[in-house]
Amino acid sequence: MEKIYNNLSIENLIKTDWFNQFDGYQKEQIKWGLEENLDVSLYAKPEFNFWQMSEIKEGLRKNLNVSIYAKSEFDYNQMNEIRLGLENNLNVSIYAKDIFNWEQMREIRAGLKANVNISAYAKPEFSWAQLQQIVEGLKDNLNVSIYATTEFDCWQMMEIRLGLKNNLDVSIYAKKDFSDFQMNE
Repeated sequence: MEKIYNNLSIENLIKTDWFNQFDGYQKEQIKWGLEENLDVSLYAKPEFNFWQMSEIKEGLRKNLNVSIYAKSEFDYNQMNEIRLGLENNLNVSIYAKDIFNWEQMREIRAGLKANVNISAYAKPEFSWAQLQQIVEGLKDNLNVSIYATTEFDCWQMMEIRLGLKNNLDVSIYAKKDFSDFQMNE
């Protein structure tokens, strides 16, 4: 508690009007950061809730470039996905955008972590489940362009992916209009 912040000890800082603008949970995050000698100015902002502050604080602990995700447009889960990517030295610029929800970010991160080229398919039009099928196909070195279209739902993508993986002729399935396809019993 010897830390001095803007010429105030922690004990004196917590008595200021500035500190009183935060709720109890936010105050705890700020105090913990000060006690750990972290630069709390990066997250001690009213627009960040407790969980967002926690993610930024965790990045600071790990000496990550938190400026990439210390933005109010990212929720806690999005911040978490970006932080995990930074921890793994991934190119988070591909998905550190508020156009992606955290689940999409998770799937893009999984592709990057698997060292597959997901950048061509990192589009917000794909749901997380569609992205998952694309990543799985890329991991298996499949020609995902056959099914990587928003016109296929994730279940259709999975069926085509599994067909490709098993060396089946998927041309009959990889049609955008299944209405003329009938199952033979």
